[in-house]
Amino acid sequence: MPSLGTLIPPARRSIRTRLLLLALLPLGIVLPLIMAALAYWGGDYFDQLLNTKVRSDLAVANSYYERAAEGVGRSVAGQAAANRVVRAVVAGRGRQTPAVAAILEETVSAHKLDFLRFIDVDSGRRMAAEWPVVAAALAGSERTETEIFTEPQLAAISPLLASRAATPLIATPNAVPTERAAEERGLVIHSAAPVHDAAGNLLGVLEGGVLLNKNLDFIDNLNAVVYPDGTLPLGSAGTATLFLGDVRVATNVRLFGDTRAIGTRVSAAVNNAVLKQGVTWLDSAFVVSDWYVSAYAPLVDSRQQRIGMLYVGFLEAPFARARWHAFYAVAAFFVLAMLLAGAYAVLSARRVFKPIERMHATMTAIELGDDDARVGPVAGQDELGVMATHFDRLLDQLQAQADSLKRWGASLDAKVAARTAELEQAVADLKAAQSQLVMNEKLAAIGQLTAGVAHEINNPIAVIQGNLDVLRDVLGPRAEPVEHEIRLIHEQVQRIRLIVAKLLQFARPQDYVGYLEPVETGQLLQDCLLLVRHLLNKGDIAIEQHIDSRRRITCNKNELQQVIINLFVNAIQAMPNGGVLRIAVEDWDEADMPVGIRLEVADSGPGISATDLAQLFKPFFTAKKPGGNGLGLWVSQALVERYGGQITAESELGKGARFTVWLRLEPQGL
Repeated sequence: MPSLGTLIPPARRSIRTRLLLLALLPLGIVLPLIMAALAYWGGDYFDQLLNTKVRSDLAVANSYYERAAEGVGRSVAGQAAANRVVRAVVAGRGRQTPAVAAILEETVSAHKLDFLRFIDVDSGRRMAAEWPVVAAALAGSERTETEIFTEPQLAAISPLLASRAATPLIATPNAVPTERAAEERGLVIHSAAPVHDAAGNLLGVLEGGVLLNKNLDFIDNLNAVVYPDGTLPLGSAGTATLFLGDVRVATNVRLFGDTRAIGTRVSAAVNNAVLKQGVTWLDSAFVVSDWYVSAYAPLVDSRQQRIGMLYVGFLEAPFARARWHAFYAVAAFFVLAMLLAGAYAVLSARRVFKPIERMHATMTAIELGDDDARVGPVAGQDELGVMATHFDRLLDQLQAQADSLKRWGASLDAKVAARTAELEQAVADLKAAQSQLVMNEKLAAIGQLTAGVAHEINNPIAVIQGNLDVLRDVLGPRAEPVEHEIRLIHEQVQRIRLIVAKLLQFARPQDYVGYLEPVETGQLLQDCLLLVRHLLNKGDIAIEQHIDSRRRITCNKNELQQVIINLFVNAIQAMPNGGVLRIAVEDWDEADMPVGIRLEVADSGPGISATDLAQLFKPFFTAKKPGGNGLGLWVSQALVERYGGQITAESELGKGARFTVWLRLEPQGL
């Protein structure tokens, strides 16, 4: 009888190759694709994290700079009000006498100032046009600004200051070409405060400041605040720099050894973006001798002219090395996984194709007339081993084995169906998890952006509020004709502050708790209509009001105002060609018991489709509305639900839309 091995046609032995390819080919394709995706998206996300980090560092540096400027202002103002300074000035009849100069000289070093001098009223008036801080002091208020002093102006104060400010320029690659050999000007935190006698009469102005050129203590302290020890891992180092124009006048960046890069200049690209266009630079930049993750922000003087830059950054190389090390580690892990999977596939394939080859040889032998041919014992008791046993029994009891094969086939079908159902459920769960992950990342981005937006908005609001107070103080009784408008500006400034606070509240709701008060919705509606009056007039929209409830609800007035204004704006935008805005307030009772109020806002626009209606209160859904971000209704729903209420929407195409706000008399769940 021929052996089984001699009965196997050579061409048929390729099943081994096919089984190995079937096991290894998916790994050889999928794992490299995963590596490529990780390298692409992981690197991009890593760069975004570095930019976010340096953006926050710049915010800290700006805050430190502002506090330092405020400190200079407080020091000058404090000395202007000091009794011994006032007495010395009075004794000198409002002039800078040696006694006044001696007192001021004593206080300069104590308050870490570079100069402090008294200016009489006549001299101050001549200087007012040149220095706004002096003009403000003559008007009775202290003021601090960052200014550029020319070499003669510094020399007039002190020759030492002029000498310290002088900085030879060092040729710097990629900088804007210049014919200047040195920077003679000084970057100064300049402050002035009025000096009054006991009767309140203006005696003069106390002027002082700090020269930032080569002020190494200032820049080192700023760097220590932004980058304290231990905040930059992986061996990176943080740096900070003050620029006068495009020249480094104070920095801890090293040119070589312990020599600081004072006198080097910024690249032309940064110069154009920050000094000419006034934008904040956030990107990798080559700083003197190495690549840094950098942030540049413009510095402006009292006339809002860009006069320099504030820079912070940290070495990029350690983070780049860490990123590549992580990538290599993952790559090594994937290679090891492929090797292990390949070895396991080879061993597993051997256990698969050996029984198959033996069964094939048995069938060939039977076809050749060897009725005694059998597969025989097979190593392992897996499905193939069971199949070989059944195959042998088939030769002995064909009919019985056929029945057994049918039952086995039915069992296999059930298993396939069950596994298919499990796979479909797993795919559905995976899609849901992916959708939730995308949503979480969007909301995390909103949280990061909110902190930056809130900071950027609060700065101009502070300027508006301060100038509004100055306007009211300066005008005095002459402000009465516009007192109502001033009050409205003040209220809306406060409202902007509250809106900024609410942005932070939705980014970190656990950190905020609203202030609750009884609110009369009728009056609140009138206030809201006043705020959107310009939109109503522009859109030629009529208003129809039905205020049938006088109940007061307990909530946060500004949050409710935010919800109502959002509904008004949505309704107005739905009627670009004009229409009717209908507002109604009714009592909300259940079982003859007062529950709260129903507030309806309806428009006569084109209406909302059923598909869009089901998505309205989901975040980032905009219904293709121009300029929308898809957060208005979602935020409004969250505000109302916080107090136990809800917002419902009804609409038919061509018949407008109606939004109903259900508000309880007392909040629930707070």
